[in-house]
Amino acid sequence: MTSMNTSSGPAAGPSDVVDRLRASIDAAFPRIVEQLGDLVAIRGIAWDAFDAADLDRSADAVAGLVRDAGIDDVRILRVDNAGVPGGPAVVARRPAAAGMPTVLLYAHHDVQPPGDPALWDTDPFVATERDGRLYGRGSADDKAGVMAHVGAFTALADVLGDSFGVGVTLFVEGEEEAGSPTFRSFLETYREDLAADVIVVADSSNWKVGVPALTTSLRGLVDGTIEVQVLDHAVHSGMFGGPVLDAPTLLARLIATLHDDAGDVAIAGLRSGDDASVEYEEQDYRTDASVLDGVRLAGTGSIASRLWTKPALSIIGMDIPTVALSSNTLLPRARAKFSLRLAPGEEPAAAMDAVRRHVEAHAPFGARVTFTPGESGSPFSTDTGEPASRLALEALEEAWGVQPVEAGMGGSIPFIADLTEVFPSAQILITGVEDPDSRAHSANESLHLGEFRKAVLAEAILLARINDGGLTGA
Repeated sequence: MTSMNTSSGPAAGPSDVVDRLRASIDAAFPRIVEQLGDLVAIRGIAWDAFDAADLDRSADAVAGLVRDAGIDDVRILRVDNAGVPGGPAVVARRPAAAGMPTVLLYAHHDVQPPGDPALWDTDPFVATERDGRLYGRGSADDKAGVMAHVGAFTALADVLGDSFGVGVTLFVEGEEEAGSPTFRSFLETYREDLAADVIVVADSSNWKVGVPALTTSLRGLVDGTIEVQVLDHAVHSGMFGGPVLDAPTLLARLIATLHDDAGDVAIAGLRSGDDASVEYEEQDYRTDASVLDGVRLAGTGSIASRLWTKPALSIIGMDIPTVALSSNTLLPRARAKFSLRLAPGEEPAAAMDAVRRHVEAHAPFGARVTFTPGESGSPFSTDTGEPASRLALEALEEAWGVQPVEAGMGGSIPFIADLTEVFPSAQILITGVEDPDSRAHSANESLHLGEFRKAVLAEAILLARINDGGLTGA
């Protein structure tokens, strides 16, 4: 690898640049955390029930931070979805020098609703530092991702000066937590502005505090609803109960067929593997997932495989009366929403069809079953032999001082499939700032500040290595 030149003085070797990046980030870190706190204070939620003006304020704040970092070409853009404007996205571009590659840095500035305030120990929209963690909605997911990009870019510009030739495009989405409804249209509309050789998606998690990870696979996702109907209308449970079972009971029997006795998904035709490259200790999983004592874990194979390379199905909602509103009637219909995570390599359309066939074939007592497909997203896997992946793993190791984990992720990021389809030649890296106790989407979401500092450094090192010809080995 060739040495990297700074804006003045003699050529600096790679280790010298890393030291200078570390010093620059250390000096700037209090300000980075302060700016992150300013973002946390903005209630930018891309759901119809919340004030859209706050989402605009969030985009404006991000745009201001990017301009302050030294990028002049900063725009707030959106596209329509069936005539309704999508969330405001910030797109900032620093063109590459002649012959240099371009890196797209993705994050999102919108956040999840705070939920029940009684479950929070602190105000969700006041960034609060306690025991080395910063608490607040979006502190980890994903305003920390925004600040990791801004902090890394600022450090690199500070250290490399005029020799910083790699092109950088920041794409900070404003509707990810609402399912990115205009994401594909946005990519296609602004394809030329967003085109890049490497795409860094800062919206994932590290292995644990002290051990970084590069996310190398994601499960896909399909969801939908299953409705069971057994009567034309509700009838008195005393007068008619016995010869016919009510719809909630039959729905429960149908749901029970979705898993076998070991807890593995029992839908025929789904792809499944047991080839995770690392192990996730059972006790660590129990602690991270807050599993109650005595609860037996479901499924077979390694814990990591059950999380990353096998399907997982959950019932995430049901339409039946609440206990408070219940009455002595046989309910004619009941409905449930399922969420099925797909193993890497699975085709979402084929998986949706498999669920349909299963529920129709297992209609209990001849009940009428209606299957309604919902959303879908493709799985993702990356080739860690690609130059960008190799550079990312090296950068993580330099920043943390330990070997990183090549980790799968049980969750799904559906828009990754859109990125791979619109930009098929780009190398996609999925990084993140979260750890198992970040509690993204939940009450008391938090960011480990020590890990955050290392994440900023790792991204700065990655960009420096790319700037130094690392993608081609020059």
